[in-house]
Amino acid sequence: MHTIANQTFDEERALYALQDLTVKNCRFDGPADGESALKEGRGLRVENCFFNLRYPFWHDEGLRIADCELTPACRAALWYSHGIEIESSRLHGIKALRECGAVKMRDCDVISPEFGWSVRGMEMEDCTVRSEYFMMRSDHLTLKNVRMQGKYSFQYISNCVLEDCSFDTKDAFWHAKDIVVRNSVIKGEYLAWYSENLTFENCRIIGTQPLCYCKNLKLIHCEMIDTDLCFERSEVEASIVSPVVSIKNPLSGRIFVPEVGEIIMDLDKAKGEVIVNSQR
Repeated sequence: MHTIANQTFDEERALYALQDLTVKNCRFDGPADGESALKEGRGLRVENCFFNLRYPFWHDEGLRIADCELTPACRAALWYSHGIEIESSRLHGIKALRECGAVKMRDCDVISPEFGWSVRGMEMEDCTVRSEYFMMRSDHLTLKNVRMQGKYSFQYISNCVLEDCSFDTKDAFWHAKDIVVRNSVIKGEYLAWYSENLTFENCRIIGTQPLCYCKNLKLIHCEMIDTDLCFERSEVEASIVSPVVSIKNPLSGRIFVPEVGEIIMDLDKAKGEVIVNSQR
């Protein structure tokens, strides 16, 4: 494997279409303001590098990035690439990851609006994220110990497992399908409307009007804090271990709850059963 080290590149397609290459201690920055530095590469290892130019990793296959910094000027950094490992790096440019597959991320800091759109098969562990529309339309995601802040996350995702996470987010999981969330905290308004086959297990859910218009919704041993007007028009089976402010018009299923401030049933076809002073 050839190695390039301790150099600065700013020209267009500086290391275009190279294979079996290690790039170490390099800077991609400068007055030429060139784009697409490592486009169409194969078998690339990029270590301890600084990226301040646009679109560096497009159409790459077999890419490992470690201990790198991708600045806010490094927009749309990874698109249309496959077989990616990113470790101990900062991804701070908008739209940093899109239309990629077989991605592994560990110990990374992400500050990137519109991060992770249409990604297929991603493992993310021990990461922090600030983003809007995080992971939209992605599938087969596995997240563990991810701490995320930002609005409109996980919309239209499918076939995902999220564990030991913390999400401070609004309008999360809208239209999500076939999702399991375990041992996590989810804080935000209007959680998971229009979702299907969504399960929360041992989670803490915080915020107004969660879990409405859902199909085959399950809550297993969950807390619900400051949650009002829950479960409107949802098909739900739930075991809740904390008081709930109010429950409104669940379509079907059973909700076990120790205490509820108000039960609103003013829709004829709302047949869901709320069982108070009981836990399952």
